[in-house]
Amino acid sequence: MKDVLQDIVAHTHSLGFLSLVKISNEEQTKIESMAEDRSVILNANTNSKVNEFDGVFGMPNLDKLALHLKCPEYQKDAKLNVVTAERNGKTVPTHIHFENAGGDFKNDYRFMSTEIINEKLKSVKFKGTAWEVEFEPSIASVQRFKLQAAAHTEETVFTVKTENNNLVFYFGDANSHAGSFIFQSNVDKELQNAWSWPIQQVMSILNLDGKVTLAISDAGAMQITVDSGIAQYNYILPAQTK
Repeated sequence: MKDVLQDIVAHTHSLGFLSLVKISNEEQTKIESMAEDRSVILNANTNSKVNEFDGVFGMPNLDKLALHLKCPEYQKDAKLNVVTAERNGKTVPTHIHFENAGGDFKNDYRFMSTEIINEKLKSVKFKGTAWEVEFEPSIASVQRFKLQAAAHTEETVFTVKTENNNLVFYFGDANSHAGSFIFQSNVDKELQNAWSWPIQQVMSILNLDGKVTLAISDAGAMQITVDSGIAQYNYILPAQTK
C-alpha cells in the first residue's frame, strides 16, 4: 500500500495545485482531485484494486502524508495500516497508522469522511470528446517547452495552433515579447481553433514520471495522461481565454 500512497502524492501534491484527493473503492480504486481554480481536473484509476481502501473517503493535508511517507523512521520494517471504525452502521476507514519497527515512533494520518469529501470535492463528470490531436511528447519537446516558459515568465498561458502539420505553442502576442516553437511535428489532424492553457500546470504535469500522452480537442480541452505503472492519471484542462 505504501507504494500506492507515494504514487498518489507524487501525482497530486507534488504538482502544487492538487491539495485534496477523493478515493472511491468499488470495482476498482478511483482517485479524483481538482485544482481550486478548476484549471485542472484529475480522474485516475489504479492498475490493481487497493483492498485496504474501502468505501469513499478524502485525503486532505497531503503535505503531512508526504512527510510521513518520507520519514526515515518508516523506511525499514515499519507498520503501515488503514484503521477502520463503525459509523452509521457501516465499517469505514478513518486513518492510516504509521509505526516504526521499534514501536516507539508513531503517527496517525486522518481521512476525511464521505460526507465532507463529497461536499468539498464534488465529482466533475467529463462527458468525453473527440481528440483531434493525440501523441506521446518527447523529452526534447518538454525541455523546449521549459525553455520558452523561462523566457516568458510574465505570461500565464500559452496558445496552441496547428500549422503545416505541426503543433505549435505560442507565448505572448504582437503587443509584447513573443515566442513560439514546434512542440510536435507531423500531426495528423488540423485544429480549427486556437485555445490557450496555463503554462505552469501543463509543464508540471508533463514533467511527471511515467508514460505520458497528450491529447487536444477542438472543443477546448486538453488531456494529459500519465501511466505511472501503479495508476493511470488523466488530467483534464479546460481551455482558458488569453
